Amino acid sequence: MKKVYPVIIKQNGNDYLVFVPDMEIYTEGKDKFDAIVMARDAIGLKGIEIEDMNIALPEASDYDGAIALAKKDADEDFDFSDGLVTFVDVDFEAYRNKLRNRAVKKNCTIPFWLNEKAEAMGLNFSKVLQNALMEQLKS
Repeated sequence: MKKVYPVIIKQNGNDYLVFVPDMEIYTEGKDKFDAIVMARDAIGLKGIEIEDMNIALPEASDYDGAIALAKKDADEDFDFSDGLVTFVDVDFEAYRNKLRNRAVKKNCTIPFWLNEKAEAMGLNFSKVLQNALMEQLKS
């Protein structure tokens, strides 16, 4: 499922603070580009979490709705309602696939002699383990 959500970005010192009103998400970036990347990532993570709870994703607000939600969220310390409003697209299916295919670190213990021989042959331990696991999963 693909959706587009309004995102409000406001500079605060050297940081670019981000508010995604429809999902009540806050994040930040080091510049506008990074802020948009961080917003997309946060929306993707939150959206997958929502889907996994069998709850429908929130509908996206339009520009005026996003500003209204930001004004409602404002406090005496910070108000996003006068920030830059942009729209960020997220393909939740592609994002879920990306997360499922990310690398995870595993600790593996092998005998010293086996380590020496494998290193001498220049074997990639991760690749060997992946191949062995895939072979095991076939059976």
